[in-house]
Amino acid sequence: MPAPRYLPLLTVLMACTVAAESATDALRLNRFDDPFVQLTQGLDGCPPAEGPLLTLKEANAEAHQRAERGNSCWAAGRCRYSSSFAYDKEIMERVQKAVAADGRFGKTTVWALGQRRWIWLKGCVNSEAEAAALVQLIGSIDDVQAVLNQLTTDPHASPPYRTAD
Repeated sequence: MPAPRYLPLLTVLMACTVAAESATDALRLNRFDDPFVQLTQGLDGCPPAEGPLLTLKEANAEAHQRAERGNSCWAAGRCRYSSSFAYDKEIMERVQKAVAADGRFGKTTVWALGQRRWIWLKGCVNSEAEAAALVQLIGSIDDVQAVLNQLTTDPHASPPYRTAD
């Protein structure tokens, strides 16, 4: 019995679907919707920070650890929400408002990433004292558990963070 006429077309369509899924899986996306914002843009030449981008495989590998880290806060009685990641968007709004209202950081270029009540600062400042002041300001915001300083004073040196380029 001869094969149906549509079989070659069906085979090609299935191969295209598999290829498209593989390409989508390889895309680096903000798969957990972690807040990542540019706080300031006043220092030219600062290498742009890459956001929290993951392939599907990387996200799947990280999912279990994120669940454990996020829920441990609740289990220990240190969080109002059942996951520490649930705080991140509202914290980032307060971070943006605090930095804008402070006025000392207009000549810096800084991005912030929020994950589980921790804030990563990435970018360029003019001095270590300026970096320390920014860390202190953000560390004083309600619900911020930690501030990780990945700032540099030399925009031409290799930055201590992953770049978008």
